[in-house]
Amino acid sequence: MCVLMDLPTSERAKFLKWNLDTLGGADFTSPAGSRHAIDYAAPGGPTAEVRAQALYGLAEHPMVGGGRVPLTLAITSPAHRPIQTTRDLPAFWQGSWRDVAKEMRGRYPKHPWPDDPASAAATLRTKKAGGSSRP
Repeated sequence: MCVLMDLPTSERAKFLKWNLDTLGGADFTSPAGSRHAIDYAAPGGPTAEVRAQALYGLAEHPMVGGGRVPLTLAITSPAHRPIQTTRDLPAFWQGSWRDVAKEMRGRYPKHPWPDDPASAAATLRTKKAGGSSRP
């Protein structure tokens, strides 16, 4: 059995690149079109930090590893402060989202906080700059 650290550096790099490509790439592209680095070494598994508004319109949870591994989403506010970490986005939208959105509307009133984010348009803009508004 070959141990990864026993391989020469160039072979190790090829192996790691092949695994990264197989797992799903180095980045997660949100419905808003923004790219987010995936941390495959994170304790909770592959993780990407993404603003909540960039995930609007996403009704299914993103997967890596050929659709076998859920991507852990570290969801942040418009100021990139942590809001929630989830491996089940649809359950988050249907569950605690209502409370999170209520709090975020008070803190970030210029940003859209829809009641049904799974069917809302993804945006990285404020309401005034052309982001979607609350239904």
